[in-house]
Amino acid sequence: MIAARRLVAGLVAVLAMLSPGAAAHADPVAVHDARDDLAYVDRMLFDTSIHDFQQAATHGDPWFDWSSDGCSAPLVGNTGRSFDFTEPCRRHDFGYRNLRLLDRRYGVDDWSSASRKQVDAQFLSDMRAHCHGRSILLRPTCYAWAETFYAAVRVAG
Repeated sequence: MIAARRLVAGLVAVLAMLSPGAAAHADPVAVHDARDDLAYVDRMLFDTSIHDFQQAATHGDPWFDWSSDGCSAPLVGNTGRSFDFTEPCRRHDFGYRNLRLLDRRYGVDDWSSASRKQVDAQFLSDMRAHCHGRSILLRPTCYAWAETFYAAVRVAG
């Protein structure tokens, strides 16, 4: 039963990529359940490279909330001379929005201070990975910004 459900979900995802109009007419409730949806969100957050996450965000299952307001850091935004945290912020938004969404849809009650802390820790890890790819001269400033952004989401959420 679960294999058949996953097969149908896979077919719906392929249709969504090939023909957005066809996917819009599919009944997403028929192929989604709380456990599978939570596993998908967890996989996108914690077991997917940032590059693969970017690809999924472009062509992802419309059942999930892929919207992002960027880093929403006043005066600083997503980027500066030493950093570009656009993609880490996008994944962070995905985590917050979808864990809340699943809580509303299914009452899974997975949106807690522990899950928020885990999403925030992934955000910091993504930002640090980005900083590691910057020139050696820019890394210290980039890491400092990463810690600042992390501290801000821990306080303000």
